Amino acid sequence: MNAHDLVLTPTHIRFLNRRFPCTIGQGGLTSDKSEGDGATPRGTHRIVDIFYRADRLTAPTPNAKPIGPRDLWSDAPTDPAYNSRVQAPYPHSHEQMRRADPMYDLILVTDWNYPNTTPHKGSAIFLHQWRRPGRPTAGCVAFARPHLRFIAQNLRPHSRLIIR
Repeated sequence: MNAHDLVLTPTHIRFLNRRFPCTIGQGGLTSDKSEGDGATPRGTHRIVDIFYRADRLTAPTPNAKPIGPRDLWSDAPTDPAYNSRVQAPYPHSHEQMRRADPMYDLILVTDWNYPNTTPHKGSAIFLHQWRRPGRPTAGCVAFARPHLRFIAQNLRPHSRLIIR
């Protein structure tokens, strides 16, 4: 581990020798992730992409990609585009990336089951903004907006999310 890794503890994420309160999936932690279980997968996950709402905030890093009005994330296990960004109209099950609420204004995408996917092993394990402190996610890791932005701005190419 190094200081640029995000390490989940029972009460927070440790990153750059600081502690950031966070929430995890309503299903707790799991070593056997499956689509829709609401759990956060244990393991060492790389941060492989950053998306942001350009109409709501400035790019946190030069490599961050804007979220467009047609951007979706496939959670349809039997579709070849499972667990990847797709465009509307999209006939299969998916999540809206461009939401009315601020939860996905900034998204850090992990490499959990991505880009090479296994059907039914879980999709969209993101780091994103929480709805409110203490409210669990559907399997992601969520933070207060300023903390998420700080993390995004200070990631390095070798940064990992470590969940034991």
